[in-house]
Amino acid sequence: MYDPVQLRTFLTVAQTLSFTQAAGRLGVRQSTVSQHVRRLEEATGRPLFLRDTHSVELTEAGEALLGFARTILEAHERAAAHFTGTRLRGRLRFGASEDFVLTRLPEILEGFRHEHPEVDLELSVELSGTLHERLDAGRLDLVLAKRRGPGDERGRLVWRDRMVWIGAEGLRVDPDRPVPLIVFPPPGITRARALEVLERDGRGWRIACTSGSLSGLVAAARAGLGVMAHTRGLIPPGLVRVAGLPDLGSVEFALLRGGRSSPEAEALASAILSGADRLTRPA
Repeated sequence: MYDPVQLRTFLTVAQTLSFTQAAGRLGVRQSTVSQHVRRLEEATGRPLFLRDTHSVELTEAGEALLGFARTILEAHERAAAHFTGTRLRGRLRFGASEDFVLTRLPEILEGFRHEHPEVDLELSVELSGTLHERLDAGRLDLVLAKRRGPGDERGRLVWRDRMVWIGAEGLRVDPDRPVPLIVFPPPGITRARALEVLERDGRGWRIACTSGSLSGLVAAARAGLGVMAHTRGLIPPGLVRVAGLPDLGSVEFALLRGGRSSPEAEALASAILSGADRLTRPA
């Protein structure tokens, strides 16, 4: 028997790749997080994480436990909802970053709709920068988007990853020519990061393609028009990492709530946090 509390702690560490961040999200001490993980490792008889003073990574056994943990927790939550007899009603305006178009976010939303059929869910898919603006203007209730950058600690951390340069297989960037960029239009957070990093490194650049949709950017990259900055865990099929360009640093995705708190928003936030490992998997 695996303790659901320990499984939730394990999932949170897997999503944030940080014992400290997991403790903050769960509202417990870091020592409690370490204890939960240690007890799960004792129960499975396998190490679940490779960790040192600088990084945390899932082991092969940890990857295998992800799916089991999510299934157990989902069953636990369905049972709790059934016996409490609570039914949510109302309208929920949810915004999701373009980054999640090709992931399994729709599965999470489908599960939420099944559990709460009387909630009218309105979905907006936009650039993270646009979602921040709409949330601040009161036009959205809940947003899943990139944080704006270092120092931005708004919302509940869902997932942290590295950003990398990607392009078509075989693409080479000439160090003596401007870097051909494939980017979202302003106020794209990834666009701003790419330009900032290149200018700091003294590299020239030119805009080879601009599109407001991830599908448009991916098509341009597959055609070999240039390179794009992208989250390492969400690299689309047909594209690979491109070497020889400056480091883009890390990126954090967070759930942010608007001024109007509601049980509906909290229920969807809980569903996303529980299933966050699906957000790193292609649909």
